[in-house]
Amino acid sequence: MTFRFGLAVALAAGLMVAPVAGWAQQKIKMGVSIPAATHGWAGGLNWHAQQAEKRLEKQYPNLDVVIVTARDVGRQANDLEDLVSVQRIDALVILPFESAPMTDPVRAVKQAGKFVTVVDRGLTDPSIQDLYVAGNNPQMGEVSARFMKEKMGGKGDIVVLRGIPTVIDNQRVDAFMKEIEGTQIKVLGMQYANWNRDDGFKVMQDFLSRFPKIDAVWAQDDDIALGVIEAVKQAGREKEMFILGGAGMKDMIKRVMDKDVLVPADVLYPPAMIAEAMEITAKHLVEKAPIQKEYIIEATLVTPENAAKYYYPDSPF
Repeated sequence: MTFRFGLAVALAAGLMVAPVAGWAQQKIKMGVSIPAATHGWAGGLNWHAQQAEKRLEKQYPNLDVVIVTARDVGRQANDLEDLVSVQRIDALVILPFESAPMTDPVRAVKQAGKFVTVVDRGLTDPSIQDLYVAGNNPQMGEVSARFMKEKMGGKGDIVVLRGIPTVIDNQRVDAFMKEIEGTQIKVLGMQYANWNRDDGFKVMQDFLSRFPKIDAVWAQDDDIALGVIEAVKQAGREKEMFILGGAGMKDMIKRVMDKDVLVPADVLYPPAMIAEAMEITAKHLVEKAPIQKEYIIEATLVTPENAAKYYYPDSPF
């Protein structure tokens, strides 16, 4: 099931006006495991998770939401053990730190009889999950490539900064590369930048030193893009290229609104998807409401013409 951002909230929270009486008052516990707020998108993720916790516990008095954050795979795997054995959760909503190493820990949660919702970074074995909520990662790659093709007239030299080794990163990059097949766009270099501003800066510095001519940069992520912008400006090469990020960070949307030639567009990938996943899971747990197996949020291209629609100055991201 595919929809635009916001429709899932309406679907999942259709009765979210006031706490609902009448359902069995047996206590239900939902664990939420997410990466710590180590960069902008993750900061937005944490904020939306906390806001959803408040809404859901008010809506459902018999629901207890336990949020845990982790800075690495090992910590997140340990958190899952604690959520099952100590917190005794009934369901898990997880955004895996990385796909492959978290697959078996999540499998153990499923084998313990818990409902499993996976968000964003898919597991290497999708049969484990009961519900999957994510942005449209292949579409994000396609939309990014399509914009760059049109902007560059189908030819030129680019560099690509990837995220971290995950299923969603592979989906984005594979779709991007497929979309530019048959063009004269050449990928000079491609490196992981860990969806991190500092790493984006370092990787872009390396690209700038290696390649005397770069026409465009696909940074994939707005945090990475901010690091890329800094590196490009320090090198005095900002008139040479443009940079395309993704996620919908307010700073980047504002640049698009202001028609910054270095940042002509952005592609949405909202961190609010964690709240949607929590709300859909809670509705299923408490109300026993039927749900889809998959909820996918479309990747929207943000341009100067529609940027104001996606600019939220009070947002943490």
